[in-house]
Amino acid sequence: MTVLVEAAVESLDDALAAMEGGAGRLELCAHLAIGGTTPTASRVESLLAAVDVPLLVMIRPRGGGFVYTETELTRMCEDVAMARALGAAGVVLGVLDEANRVDVDRTAALVTAARELPVTFHRAIDQVADRLEAIDSLASLGVARVLSSGGAETAIEGADALRAMTERAAGRLTIVAGGGVRGHNARTLVERSGVREVHARCGGDPARIRGIVEAVAG
Repeated sequence: MTVLVEAAVESLDDALAAMEGGAGRLELCAHLAIGGTTPTASRVESLLAAVDVPLLVMIRPRGGGFVYTETELTRMCEDVAMARALGAAGVVLGVLDEANRVDVDRTAALVTAARELPVTFHRAIDQVADRLEAIDSLASLGVARVLSSGGAETAIEGADALRAMTERAAGRLTIVAGGGVRGHNARTLVERSGVREVHARCGGDPARIRGIVEAVAG
């Protein structure tokens, strides 16, 4: 069983620590303390020059909710274009409507802006009541991955929901389990949920990522 470990990072030191720990992919964000926002172009460029694993870029104009104005959506499309132009391996984003459903039209606009770049829909999906229906919508839009805790506080608590999401996706997109993933629970999470990709914050500590990598190896 091969399980990819993706690490959320904020800086070059953070990224190097995550790679030292064995992360197979990085998600670059600013302001992880509020769930992550779009990093600067210079930060994206510097990390791309220094890392040798795929780097995804968070596209989120601010903290808080995931219902965006037209001005914010325009900025998000511009940030997607920035990430694409700099050579990122993908973008991470999430847009909901006022009823906490996936905003299909606005998500479609961002997927179109991404062009060939894979799009990950982030944990905004955990605020959606019918996540299985959301999986169908996102798959139809061409979204490549969905990052989720299964709607629970942590991924291990949402493991059964994550399994249902993985089964619903049926290979059309990849479910990535995130939320409180650590070395002590990663193996159980993978076995219960059926996911083959997990996501954790590095926090500058290679041991945190290494513990997860070792737990899910074999």
